[in-house]
Amino acid sequence: MRQLEVFFDYACPYCLTGHKHLLALLPNFPDIEVIWRPCESHPRPERYGKHSDLCIQGMFYAIEQGTDIWEYHKRMYNAALVDRVDIENPAELAKVVEDLLNMSDFLNAITSGKYEKELQNANNYAFRQSGVWVVPAFRMDGRKLDSIEDIGVTRKQLEDFLR
Repeated sequence: MRQLEVFFDYACPYCLTGHKHLLALLPNFPDIEVIWRPCESHPRPERYGKHSDLCIQGMFYAIEQGTDIWEYHKRMYNAALVDRVDIENPAELAKVVEDLLNMSDFLNAITSGKYEKELQNANNYAFRQSGVWVVPAFRMDGRKLDSIEDIGVTRKQLEDFLR
């Protein structure tokens, strides 16, 4: 089984496109296991739109709960990029998953600081250890596929990389 590390940010439209490409391509590659590596595209400078740190902390909680992670991803991308939910507002974010996770527990998970260390570790792993500068980014078998800023990756690029 090959492991594919996928670095992404829910607030990045190019990550949504890359996610859709990956979802479409993965059935052709049953030997690939996806390792989700969320990271903030731009950790905390205010000049960049909404920050996805609560979405990412929620992902750690969702995985811990055994939630369908593909459904969680879909909802967070839609919240941030389609429905324009205020993803920095914990109560608004909890509504996005109210029928997927226990809303009260989810809200507690993203506001208690329980997953803050995981978020910091994820950012450090992406930026310092894996050399990610632009998301989405992919790592597998010692190889890298990085997006071009404000362009992303094409389906063909990702397919070639997966082969």
